[in-house]
Amino acid sequence: MNTAPSDEPGLRMHSLAAELYPLCRSITGDGVRATLQRVSAEIPLALHEVPSGTAVFDWTVPEEWNIRAGWIKDPSGNTIVDFADHNLHVLGYSTPVSGRVSLTELKEHLFSLPDQPDLIPYRTSYYRKNWGFCVPHRLVESLRDGEYEVFIDSDHKAGSMTLAECFLPGETAEEVLISAHTCHPSLANDNLAGIAVAVELARHLIGVDRRLSYRFVFMPGTIGSITWLALHEEKTANIQHGLVITCAGDSGRVTYKETRDGNAPIDRAMRHVLKTSGDDHRIAPFHPYGYDERQYSSPGFNLAIGGLMRSQHGTFPEYHTSADNPDFIKPDKLADTLDKAIQAVEILEGNACYLNLKPKCEPRLGKYGLYGGAGGQRSGDFDELALLWVLNQSDGTRDLLSIAEKAGMSFRKILTAARALEGAGLLAKEAS
Repeated sequence: MNTAPSDEPGLRMHSLAAELYPLCRSITGDGVRATLQRVSAEIPLALHEVPSGTAVFDWTVPEEWNIRAGWIKDPSGNTIVDFADHNLHVLGYSTPVSGRVSLTELKEHLFSLPDQPDLIPYRTSYYRKNWGFCVPHRLVESLRDGEYEVFIDSDHKAGSMTLAECFLPGETAEEVLISAHTCHPSLANDNLAGIAVAVELARHLIGVDRRLSYRFVFMPGTIGSITWLALHEEKTANIQHGLVITCAGDSGRVTYKETRDGNAPIDRAMRHVLKTSGDDHRIAPFHPYGYDERQYSSPGFNLAIGGLMRSQHGTFPEYHTSADNPDFIKPDKLADTLDKAIQAVEILEGNACYLNLKPKCEPRLGKYGLYGGAGGQRSGDFDELALLWVLNQSDGTRDLLSIAEKAGMSFRKILTAARALEGAGLLAKEAS
C-alpha cells in the first residue's frame, strides 16, 4: 500500500507560494528579483543579471519593465479598477499612460473573459508596445458613457533580466536539470507551485548523498531558457536528464509530458513511478508547444527534458485567471507532485545493472540473513519475492528498472532488495 507524503513539505510549499503570490512578476523587473531573493532564503542561489539588448540566438533580451501603480476612474471620479487590489489588473509590460479617454477608446484597452465574467484574465504585451487593463467582464458590461481617467505608472528601460541557479554537485559530472519559470504575476498553480516544488526538491537533495549532479534553474519562460542556453551552451554537455515543473499544485491527475525522443531514462522513470503509484495519471507525448522543455529539446540541444505537472496548461478553467490563487493549490497535491519527482530522481540515482554472483540455482537466503525464520517475508524493508526477482534477472544485462517493470513492483522495493543482496555478497554492480 502506498504511504501518503508527509504533511510538512506540502504545508511548507503552500506557504511559500502564498507568500510569493502578491509579488508582481514578469519576464524582467523587481518582482522577479524579490521572488528569487525569497527563494534564496530556502536554497543557495546564484543570481545572474543579463543586460537588456543582449543577443541570444534569434532573440534579444528585452528592456526591463517595472510598475508602481495603475487605475481607472469612472466619470464620477470613483476608482473602479486598481492595480493595488490585484496585479493582474494591468496588462503585463504595459506602457505608461495618463489621461482621459472615451468609453469607446477605453474598451479598446480592456481585456476580459465573457465566458468567465467574474474573473480577471492574465494578459501580456511583451513584444508589442501597448497599454491596457484586465478586468472582470461584468465590469465591462456595467460601464456607462462618459470620460474615464486612466493612469499607469510603469517604465521600460535599459536594465537586465534576472536568472538564478542552484547547483548541487554529485559524485559524477552527469547532470539532472530542474527548471521552473518565474515570469507570471499572481498565478499560484501556473508558476508558483512549480517554483515551490523545485525548491523543496532541492532541499531534499541537499540532505542526501548524490551520485548525479543537479542544476536547478529559475527564469522567465521562453526568453529565460533561450538566454540561459545561449550563454551556457558549454554546460549542456553534462545534462542527461531533466524536468520542467509547472502547474504542480491543483487537484487534477498528475501528467507527465515525454521528452522529444520519448524513451529517455527520465521517461522510463516517470512512467514507472506513475504506473506503480496506483493513482490516476496521464502520459502526454512530446509536443513542440508548452513550457521551456521545447527550448531544451530543440534540435540543436536535444536535451532529455520532460514535463511534470498536474492539470496540463490550458485545460483547467482557472488557467491564466484570478481564480488561480493560493486557495486553488492544495498542500497534499504539492506533496504528491514532490513525492513523484523524488521517486523519479531515486530511479535516476539508483538504476544500474547487477550480476548475480551465485547464479546456479537460488542461494539459501537464510544463510545470509535474508530469509525470515518463519518463512515468507522477513521483517524489514524488503521481501523475499523482490529478492528472488533481482537474483533471477541480474545477469549483467538487465537494469533494476527493467526488473521492477517485469516484476510489477516499485523501483524502491527492487532497489532495496538489490542493496541487501549486494551487502550479503550475492550481487555485484556492473561497471557503467
